[in-house]
Amino acid sequence: MNRFEKTRPRGRLTGRVCSVAVFIALLVLLGLGLDDLSSVTRRQEAEGLENTVRRSAVHCYALEGFYPDSLQYLEEHYGLRYDKDKYVIAYETLGANLMPDVRVIGIGG
Repeated sequence: MNRFEKTRPRGRLTGRVCSVAVFIALLVLLGLGLDDLSSVTRRQEAEGLENTVRRSAVHCYALEGFYPDSLQYLEEHYGLRYDKDKYVIAYETLGANLMPDVRVIGIGG
């Protein structure tokens, strides 16, 4: 055995391939985690908007004695603002003294 002869260690290519595979797997897991986080955030935003619309309707009922007949009334008189490109609000009134049915529907991804 010659001490001064350079020999290449075996399995070096396999180690690199494993490292690249682990890195790619971690990137995929990170992407899936971020996607899940963004979907949870969108769901929480929709729930918050729905609660805001209901609180505004109750506020109107407390001050004026009736639930508003449209979402536009809440926008004009109670300052309700939301991103209309991101959400659609289904606001159905059942009567002036009954709480309206409110549903928030997300648009797109």
